[in-house]
Amino acid sequence: MGVLNLTPDSFSDGGKYLEPGAAIGHARRLIDEGADLIDVGAESSRPGAAAVSAQEELSRLMPVLLALRDSAVPISVDTTKPEVMRAAVDAGAAMINDIGALRSPGALETVAATGVGVCLMHMQGEPRTMQHAPHYDDVVEEVREFLTRRVAAAEAQGIARERIVIDPGFGFGKSVEHNFQLLRHLGRFVQTGLPVMAGWSRKSTLGAITGRPADDRVASSVAAALLAVQRGARIVRVHDVAATRDALAVLAATNGSDAHP
Repeated sequence: MGVLNLTPDSFSDGGKYLEPGAAIGHARRLIDEGADLIDVGAESSRPGAAAVSAQEELSRLMPVLLALRDSAVPISVDTTKPEVMRAAVDAGAAMINDIGALRSPGALETVAATGVGVCLMHMQGEPRTMQHAPHYDDVVEEVREFLTRRVAAAEAQGIARERIVIDPGFGFGKSVEHNFQLLRHLGRFVQTGLPVMAGWSRKSTLGAITGRPADDRVASSVAAALLAVQRGARIVRVHDVAATRDALAVLAATNGSDAHP
């Protein structure tokens, strides 16, 4: 999954693709590099980010989404707002990627009324405050239990299990050690039988262990993606598609497969 941020304040590439032409061009580059799907977000969810209105989010999103609706790969839209979800699906989005796991009022019903896929992610708190001393007694089991409950809520609303992906939410209300505990035990999430998505690309945890700024974390991001796939992740959400695909091709060849995982 290639990342496309239509925001002025995302932690890694904020402002680079705010102009629709630049965003559309970057999406096409990610597809050329081998992205299997593109995740478009028009509201930053970095630690400390302020919320934006649905109107502002849609004004950033719609020109790009409409231009990409006939792309060779599916388009996912990263949003927590039901009104944005509805408009995105009407404009051709094939997936909703919700960091709030469809907890916004009306979100479950909105997605249930469509036929699109959905990614349910765990986040402790909200982006503005989530990195203020996050705490868990058992991060793996607490995150797993939360996602199990949200999957059950989605199914009860009529969202078929085959439409659901889960994401432990690396970096969303977690310390460095919490993130690595989740990565070590990613198999606990794979055991649910649902596809697992892992988003490590350029995140601050990688900066904490390497000392490198966000735009110099390609190697550590690729390493984290590779480790996540080895532990069962089916989707890795990345900024650096070509480098990640090359690493996954080596893993696939080592495993005796011509196809990337």
